[in-house]
Amino acid sequence: MSQEEGAARGAEFAALFGSTPRGARLARRVAVRHLAEWGHPADSDLSRTVALLVAELAANAVRHGRVPGRDFRLRLVLDARRVRVEVADASSVRPPTTVHAPAADEVSGRGLVLVDVLAGRWGVEPRRGAGKTVWAEVLVEPPSS
Repeated sequence: MSQEEGAARGAEFAALFGSTPRGARLARRVAVRHLAEWGHPADSDLSRTVALLVAELAANAVRHGRVPGRDFRLRLVLDARRVRVEVADASSVRPPTTVHAPAADEVSGRGLVLVDVLAGRWGVEPRRGAGKTVWAEVLVEPPSS
């Protein structure tokens, strides 16, 4: 499907992944594959940005949102203007929505800074039942003619 066809129709993908580092890596690979099917090759800026967002949000779901026996859910939605990435987990613990760069000697805390820089918008919503959904949106560049 070409970029124009994918955007005109709107495209959506959702799947569950194991709450493990392997599940997070697989989610990133699957996201890149679907974007390629929708007309955004793996080496495009959009695909690379979405891959980074999925990697960070999935890693956070595995590290901070893991509930034993529960998977995390990845959802991608493409329309003519944007790609929306959603990662939902079963934990009700919400990440901070105001992020600050960590001190140089801190070993963690950069993931949401990266999300904040890469995404046009991002946020956290309660998930029906239990848990939360962390989402991020990236604008789609118009195709060059």
